[in-house]
Amino acid sequence: MNSDWLPRALEESRARGFLGPQPIEPQILHAQGFALCWEALRPTPPSDLLDLGSGGGLPGLVLLDRWRCHEVFLDSMGKRSNFLKEVLAWPGAPETGKVIIARAEEAARWPELEGKFDLVTARSFGPPAVTAECAVRFLKVGGVLIVSEPPSERSAERWSEKGLGLLGLVAQGRSRYGTAYEVLVKEKSTSRDYPRPSGTPKKKPLF
Repeated sequence: MNSDWLPRALEESRARGFLGPQPIEPQILHAQGFALCWEALRPTPPSDLLDLGSGGGLPGLVLLDRWRCHEVFLDSMGKRSNFLKEVLAWPGAPETGKVIIARAEEAARWPELEGKFDLVTARSFGPPAVTAECAVRFLKVGGVLIVSEPPSERSAERWSEKGLGLLGLVAQGRSRYGTAYEVLVKEKSTSRDYPRPSGTPKKKPLF
């Protein structure tokens, strides 16, 4: 971890109200859990990572600092996205991060983003069906989606095998590194039907 840039960026994000008020260190540990999930599956860092609904920068900033891979921070909120652009321009920041302001349902069909990513991460993006549908088109076949999960609910109750199958995703089950994460792998190409137009995944979830 960079000794200066990352803590400064996260403290500033918290000061602006983009992160919760709790201490930064537990939030960093939670973000590192995404990396541990990936590293349990794959021996090397992802080449291309997309952080879905990046918000105040978690887990995206922590993963960028850890892996120094090509990473896209995707969020539809201009204020938070502009903050991320600001901190990525600070001295010491990795040079491989890029911020895109757009709806996931739309950006997933852009040629420069469709099917390009080894890993998509999501922290507090939305319910399972919404997250899966909005994330899947960004992934390569064989790519991984890692989602932060509530500690008490069981995986089978949240992630429908049938619904995920419509998207080409297969749940690998719950992982725990302090907190819970759901790990899903894209095993086949996604139908051109998904994701549906902006707002539809939330209004009419697949499961």
